[in-house]
Amino acid sequence: MNPTIGQQQGLASIVFGASPVVQLALLLLLGFSIGSLGVILFKFRQLRVARRQSERFLEIFWEAKNLAGINNASIELKQSPVAHVFRSGYQELQRLTRTSSKKSGTWSENPESTELGGIENVERAMRRATTQEVTRLEKALTFLATTASTAPFVGLFGTVWGVMTAFRGLTTAQTSSIQAVAPGIAEALIATAVGLAAAIPAVVAFNHFAREIRVLTADMENFSAEFLNIAERHFI
Repeated sequence: MNPTIGQQQGLASIVFGASPVVQLALLLLLGFSIGSLGVILFKFRQLRVARRQSERFLEIFWEAKNLAGINNASIELKQSPVAHVFRSGYQELQRLTRTSSKKSGTWSENPESTELGGIENVERAMRRATTQEVTRLEKALTFLATTASTAPFVGLFGTVWGVMTAFRGLTTAQTSSIQAVAPGIAEALIATAVGLAAAIPAVVAFNHFAREIRVLTADMENFSAEFLNIAERHFI
């Protein structure tokens, strides 16, 4: 009887001793894990900066009374989706309003005339900017969703293949005890474990980021409504 049978094998020896198909599945799962980790770190930083800069912009917006000054301040907040929505609305408002004076951008400004459909044009510009920002914030989330839904099945495929290989080896083994198939089953179960290890963080991160994006989207929509009210009262 082989003295190594029944001994506890290290993880590395089990992986390197696995069949080529199981190793391929493990390599694919490793790629999913590394890729999702990179996406998680990137999105965590991106959304954190976007949230902080948006909060800063809203403070500036409600404290200041000069639209031109707010616009200048918003340029520094390049990662704020709310600031981007404001700039789109402000630029459209500038195109629509004509004043007899070169001084512009105050709450009390009262233009002589406006082009047709003014408030609707501003609303469309801000809605378009909101859509662009949501698309930017959702970038790379598809990879997390793909990892969360695909990795367990890749791991399951590796497990099924490893179990098949293990039981097929019984036909050539001199014994039919569990010790004969234990190494093969062990390498097969590793594929399932790695698949779950890749999928679980991706699911948690995807749900967290989706919620953060929903909050930022609500902030952009609420700000658009407030800005349109102000523009309609004071400019158009």
